[in-house]
Amino acid sequence: MARAKEERDSKRLKRQFEEIISGLQLNELQKRFMEDRWLDQLLWFEDKAHVNQRRYYALRVVTIVGGLIVPALVGINVREDNVAEVLAWTTFSLSLVVAIAAALDGFFKHGERWRSFRRITELLKAHGWQYFELSGPYTAADHASAFPTFAGQVEAVMQEDLKAFISQGAPTQQVEPEAGPPPEHGPEGGK
Repeated sequence: MARAKEERDSKRLKRQFEEIISGLQLNELQKRFMEDRWLDQLLWFEDKAHVNQRRYYALRVVTIVGGLIVPALVGINVREDNVAEVLAWTTFSLSLVVAIAAALDGFFKHGERWRSFRRITELLKAHGWQYFELSGPYTAADHASAFPTFAGQVEAVMQEDLKAFISQGAPTQQVEPEAGPPPEHGPEGGK
């Protein structure tokens, strides 16, 4: 149900922006940039933000609720062997589910990804609205005059996200200098 609402909202947002873009006094290449780069990326980030938010909340709810139930189950003192065995297996199973949910949350970092995607989405929207209104950094006589600044800002936002993505995936290594004589100075090795 939430996914269907998000799809409707995304389609509405797309229609809304496509109507605005079609009314701008821009050449065809500029309009293609607006739709194929800015709007496409905005909708992609919007979708990824929603997906990661749902996953984050689902894993967190399982971890929190399960984390509260397991100690309660451990504290129950049952005298019947049949019930005690079922309770022990239930407690064990639930604790495994909680541990798996916590591990998945820690590994995939859906919360961090959701916030990152949401931030980029809102940045792109803000730039778009300022451009449509010719305000902020896009104050100009018309949209065609403000377009180069807008395109540059959109690309800067995209590059910022790409750099953040690459820095998260790249292992950081410190190169230790090798032991040995100090480096020589000057062309003849003198100081």
